[in-house]
Amino acid sequence: MSLFKIHENGSTITTEILAGITTFVTMSYIIFVNPAILSNTGMNFDALVVVTCLASAFGTLCMALFANYPIALAPGMGLNAFFAFVVVLGMKINGEPVTWQMALAAVFIEGAIFAVLTLTNIREAIMNSIPKSLKIGISAGIGLFIAFIGLQSAGIIVKNDATLIGLGHLSGNTNMMLSLLGLFIMSVLTAWKVKGALLIGIIAITAISAGLGLTELPEEIASEPPSIMPLVGQLDFSLVKEPQFWVIVFTFFFVDFFDTLGTLVGVCNRSGLLDENGNLPRAKGALMADAVATMAGALMGTSTVTSYVESSSGVAQGGRTGLTSIVTAILFVCAIFFTPLVKIVPGYATAPALIIVGVYMMMSLRDMNYDDWTELIPAVVGFFMMPFAYSIATGIEFAIVLYVAIKIFTGKFKDISFLMVILSALFIAKEFLA
Repeated sequence: MSLFKIHENGSTITTEILAGITTFVTMSYIIFVNPAILSNTGMNFDALVVVTCLASAFGTLCMALFANYPIALAPGMGLNAFFAFVVVLGMKINGEPVTWQMALAAVFIEGAIFAVLTLTNIREAIMNSIPKSLKIGISAGIGLFIAFIGLQSAGIIVKNDATLIGLGHLSGNTNMMLSLLGLFIMSVLTAWKVKGALLIGIIAITAISAGLGLTELPEEIASEPPSIMPLVGQLDFSLVKEPQFWVIVFTFFFVDFFDTLGTLVGVCNRSGLLDENGNLPRAKGALMADAVATMAGALMGTSTVTSYVESSSGVAQGGRTGLTSIVTAILFVCAIFFTPLVKIVPGYATAPALIIVGVYMMMSLRDMNYDDWTELIPAVVGFFMMPFAYSIATGIEFAIVLYVAIKIFTGKFKDISFLMVILSALFIAKEFLA
């Protein structure tokens, strides 16, 4: 355990194990959601379940060993939908549809580009060039985003045609009431500083749901995993000479880059893992884990593997080292054989945990300098844009562009790094050329 420096990071083995379990339970929905999305392309659903678990376990293990961070990886939500519905089902190149094998090739190339940029320190330089105020805003914005997702998953916030969103109906809505009960249980346990408070709440609501007959218990706990051979090594690079193919690669690249950047900065900022200058120690290892996991995931047969904001649930439970990630990775491997058991955890049981985690991450706003409007406004705009645009990457875009613009027009040129100017220009060009 000396590899993870658990005690030096102010944690214990028990805390790390509980944190790893909490992270896994909170993000275990991906085991079934990712196959449900990607199978629309004709990819084998059963094989996708296994590949999702393997890719998640591999990426999370890389994060533990390369960077010693309590951050889990899995096929990214949003990126998998783009892969399936926009690229495979919606695009044609030279009049021919893009196959899922071709899309996997684009994902692999994107991961390879990431690896090269990481080895040349470009990704690390971009991450460290972001001002501390924006890192605080990004961290808090991800928190608000997570809480918003939790409120939606619980049915507390629903679609409203007149106002876009509105309050769900409590009367007769058992799922929503169970989510509120879970929120109450987790809040009380957290206030009492009970270790594993979020995990206890998730298990309690799952048990109550099963007792009420809302969750169907599986006939068998374990099952033999299906073959992954229909997906492994199916990459098709036949379109690499086509300009439109590289548009696909760039889109995967852009979203993955800034989603990962936002997640790493947000989770590590809230857990106290950033240094005194607001930079991320061992950033190269964390970014390389993301790149390697993306390439490996493509070879296995899934869309981009990236860092998950749900890792914040484990951090909120005290996870501070790669041991948390090791535990999560092991559970993803075990899930291959116990998918019937994993499947019984309902979304409304994990939704309260996301709300609590969101609140936890928004606490970073207390470190903001509220006297300097050139720092405050861009950070707060990024904070709001993430949930309202439903995109971490978009929030970062708006924050960086506004930061550079305000600093220029207030004469504070020394506060702007060269990389921030380049990023700002790229974001503006991307929007006008899209």
